[in-house]
Amino acid sequence: MEKIISTLMILITVQGFAQFDRYFEDKTMRMDYYHSGSKNAHFYTFDELIEEPYWGGSKVNLIDTFNYGNYYVKVMDLTTDSLLYSRGYNTLFGEWQTTDEATKINRTFSESVVFPFPKNPVKIVLYARNYDGVMEPQMEHIVRPSDYFIKRDRRLVYPSFEVVKSGDPAQNVDIVILPEGYTEDEMGLFLSDCQKFAEGLFSFSPYDQYQDKFNIYGIWAPSKQSGNDIPADGIWKNTVLHTTFYTFDSERYCMTYDFKSVRDLAANAPYDQIYILVNTEKYGGGAIYNYYNVSVNSNQQSAKIFIHELGHGFVGLADEYYDSSTSYNDFYNLSIEPWEPNITTLVDFERKWKNMVKKRTPIPTPDTEKYSQAIGAFEGGGYVAKNMYRPTPDCLMKTFAGDTFCPVCEKAIRDMIEFYAH
Repeated sequence: MEKIISTLMILITVQGFAQFDRYFEDKTMRMDYYHSGSKNAHFYTFDELIEEPYWGGSKVNLIDTFNYGNYYVKVMDLTTDSLLYSRGYNTLFGEWQTTDEATKINRTFSESVVFPFPKNPVKIVLYARNYDGVMEPQMEHIVRPSDYFIKRDRRLVYPSFEVVKSGDPAQNVDIVILPEGYTEDEMGLFLSDCQKFAEGLFSFSPYDQYQDKFNIYGIWAPSKQSGNDIPADGIWKNTVLHTTFYTFDSERYCMTYDFKSVRDLAANAPYDQIYILVNTEKYGGGAIYNYYNVSVNSNQQSAKIFIHELGHGFVGLADEYYDSSTSYNDFYNLSIEPWEPNITTLVDFERKWKNMVKKRTPIPTPDTEKYSQAIGAFEGGGYVAKNMYRPTPDCLMKTFAGDTFCPVCEKAIRDMIEFYAH
């Protein structure tokens, strides 16, 4: 039986590669656009198309099967209107819309989507999920690969190096690590921090069981100054990616508004995920699903920060804490089921982890000693204290008190790894 399954998997992979080769080149097309608006309104404007030298994604699983993210991109064959590629993602703009500032001013964010470089004309359709959870089309753009306005010159070209190499990027999860706030004299530290990142990643389950399914690359891109911006302390640094603490005026939220530079720097290697390491001892970080991940290099809990943020950026996991201050308002519509796999409003618990709950476990589940090791539905999660539920009392997506993900998060991680690595 195992031999039959193995043979079937090989046939599926071969067929998938043939499908990829029929429609795509082995490199990336990137479409940059601007996303503007306020709390209750937004619109898109096209910026530019850029050719990038590597395609790091799967060549078999081209169609998104998770339906995660508040935004979505579809690549359609222009002649037949057939779906060739799709992915869900989140953005910094989407988070900003839930802040107090978004009720007072308009802002513009640079965003982008990437997909395999098409051989023939395609139509790109961008979607946004409305407050009721429905994806609505926002923008269409026709891409003709022969268009001489597609930019072939690249910004921020730097050497890459291998931290972990398991094989073909198309058959592994590819993470590119970008240095932020490392001067030329500190790039040796960046090398060791990349190794520390890999060691930390593979020290936690279930990543430790998939070490041979990851490629990790670093980019040799020094900054002019060490560290990064801390506005409340009057600290401003000249760095390659312009990250800053106090994003959305939240002290430990460390992100960058310069997404163009992030994409430009990441293009020096094949990637599925972008991870920015910031050279600072200050605690902080952040991550957005299929956008980018950020964490600091020198905090004593850096390994847990690495994997917590990767839970957001790679897997689409929600924060399970609810008693810490954030800059967000009405982040979730409690009358619908959130798309994140590890929180639920119980509106449609069947499609979450209900099948992992023992029959005698009450739903909602009391947060008592009796159920301290149980999978259930414990109230509080996703920055919301009431009417939002998490799978277990604690998890690495809630606190760093323990060293494990809950079984629900572990399954979500495994599913995502196996989607990209086959």
